[in-house]
Amino acid sequence: MPLSSMPAVLPGVGNTDYARYMRTDELLSLQKSPCEWAHPDELLFQITHQSTELWLKLTRSLLTRALTHLGVGQPGAAELQLRRASEAMRLITDDLQILRSLPPAHFALIRPALGSGSGFESPGWRLLRSATTELDIAFSRLLASHRLSPADVYQRPPADPLYRLAEALVEFDERIALWRTEHYSVATRVIGQGVLGTRRTPIDSLPTLIAHRRFPTLWEARTALTAASTSHECNRSVQP
Repeated sequence: MPLSSMPAVLPGVGNTDYARYMRTDELLSLQKSPCEWAHPDELLFQITHQSTELWLKLTRSLLTRALTHLGVGQPGAAELQLRRASEAMRLITDDLQILRSLPPAHFALIRPALGSGSGFESPGWRLLRSATTELDIAFSRLLASHRLSPADVYQRPPADPLYRLAEALVEFDERIALWRTEHYSVATRVIGQGVLGTRRTPIDSLPTLIAHRRFPTLWEARTALTAASTSHECNRSVQP
């Protein structure tokens, strides 16, 4: 029997099991119809942001799994989930590239349709923030159980599970910063600088968020190690 004529066996709506499992009828109905568009590019804008919410949902799930592994002392398993989460953030960042093709005049037509809606209201981003806070606490507890500080971790071999876990956390933190950087770059390209966003928030306030760290102690450990090394070099240079 040809694949195209195989009957669907899964429950749900759709002519094929693919459509029923993926719920494509429902998924593809979540965007505005052409008669509702303020401009045809509204479909581009809406799909880009809807796909971001889906990736953020996956990222939150991966971070939750990492938290579970940390809770039972499995740093290697937690690292795997964090690496996946970082890759998801990379894909979210890459997806923003397509918005660079959105002409400012087209977005000016779309913008009124957004109301006061803003990326600051993203449920995916809100849940991701809470997950990183929980991860930061869980990692600190894990280090405390080993009587280690973040700086101690970086004195261990790079193949050490705790070292690798720390680096996975830093990589994820960095991916968030890169996403924010790209978001700011795309936003200013489309709507300009010195303007207000849909929530009346100055667009130029976004760069202040880029430097915010979700796992600050791991960044501070780097600073401390560099400062200690510099101090040692200075002391050595002044010896007779």
